[in-house]
Amino acid sequence: MAKITVLGLGAGDLEQLPMGIYKRLISCEHLYLRTKEHPVIQELTKENLSFTSFDNVYEKHDSFEDVYEEITGILVEESKDKEIVFAVPGHPLVAERTVQLLLEKAKNNEIALDIKGGQSFLDPMFTAVGMDPIEGFQFHDATSLVKEAIVPTQHMIFCQVYDAFIASEVKLTLMDILPDDYPVTIVTAAGSSQEKITKVPLYELDRVAEINNLTSVYVPPVKEDSLLYKQFTHFRQTIAILRGPNGCPWDQKQTHESLKKYLIEEAYELIDAIDEDDVDGIMEELGDVLLQVMLHAQIGEDEGYFTIEDVIEGVNEKMIRRHPHVFGDVSVEDADEVVSNWEQIKKAEKGERAERSILDAVAKGLPNLTKAYQYQKKAAKVGFDWADVAPMWDKVTEEIQELKEEIAKSGSTEKIEAEFGDILFALVNIARFYKIDPEEAVSATNRKFYRRFTFIEKKVKELGLEFEALTLVQLDEIWNEAKKLGL
Repeated sequence: MAKITVLGLGAGDLEQLPMGIYKRLISCEHLYLRTKEHPVIQELTKENLSFTSFDNVYEKHDSFEDVYEEITGILVEESKDKEIVFAVPGHPLVAERTVQLLLEKAKNNEIALDIKGGQSFLDPMFTAVGMDPIEGFQFHDATSLVKEAIVPTQHMIFCQVYDAFIASEVKLTLMDILPDDYPVTIVTAAGSSQEKITKVPLYELDRVAEINNLTSVYVPPVKEDSLLYKQFTHFRQTIAILRGPNGCPWDQKQTHESLKKYLIEEAYELIDAIDEDDVDGIMEELGDVLLQVMLHAQIGEDEGYFTIEDVIEGVNEKMIRRHPHVFGDVSVEDADEVVSNWEQIKKAEKGERAERSILDAVAKGLPNLTKAYQYQKKAAKVGFDWADVAPMWDKVTEEIQELKEEIAKSGSTEKIEAEFGDILFALVNIARFYKIDPEEAVSATNRKFYRRFTFIEKKVKELGLEFEALTLVQLDEIWNEAKKLGL
């Protein structure tokens, strides 16, 4: 079986290289280097070290993964007819993707692999920045950074900061989490005689000239509480404290039942902000809605029924399950087919029984215009619907006539109210036919009325008059003026 020996060049210069590794390097016949840009290789080159480096492969590809895949492929191919040595910076099993790919080949019995250590750069890195890893630290690959994996309360080391472009990616990612002027430390060639340590504010991270393939970035843990306000875990802790023994008396006494009205209020305030196209308002109101979600989740946790993780897990699993065209192998033609699939999946997972009304799927707490709209949509799906709009208009006319007759023949408020409700229900049917959301339509009219009426108030005030001093005709003229102005 083909055999590849992997050697670690260590984190420093030739003086730190173990004698065994040194002897193997200078004596091997077929030496391959992931990169020749390393202090040990620079010194051994003076001793006429013979090698083949893969530095040119980096120039051929746009992604590092493609680079490492090609290097691995070449190594496997070369090892078929000769025993080769592959040398990498640091320790072969620390931040070395090529070695991980070779390990996968070895597990599949494609090659035999012999890994011989070298000092990882982590120890000299710890020394350079003066940190104790027992306090907790994160080790990130700067070439494949995931913002969600960053925990700012721990020490952080970002390796493989090869150039200004990668440094910029690290900077921009961190600036979503930390202040622009947060202190960071750039360490190049840690532990060697060429070690260079530079401390800069975060926004200057990609402006430092001395960045190369031996550069790493250290970010100290966040200690200031206010800098953690963006973190979900901190927000959860805030809610837990408010509900805890030493928390707020108001928050402590809340229940799912007592909070219902606040959830509805916050949802409508969010809708108002959306209608006003108020970006700052949307952000604030989304926070208020999230607060309600977190309070309900904390109550669930306090009572031992569920946690916010359970809530997130449930909705995450549901989104993946109901989007097989995204997360699975189902194909869809358009948005209508997506909705159809959604309903089928929803029906299957809820195990709807034949005796259960399809209308029960509509939330009972919806505003009544929206509930009427949803009831009609559900009924239409099983064929209880007109094919065109003409009979819908006839129904509206019929209901208006019935209202007039009820008003004429009786003084029953309850019966009149019922007939008026029938008119609204019939009008919702027409709205549905024309794909108009009745709740949105009324909301838009309310906003329009507000703008025009406040215009009238302003005009009356400018005239130095009271409303009662103007006739309805005069007020209507001002209304029409507002209308002409597009209010």
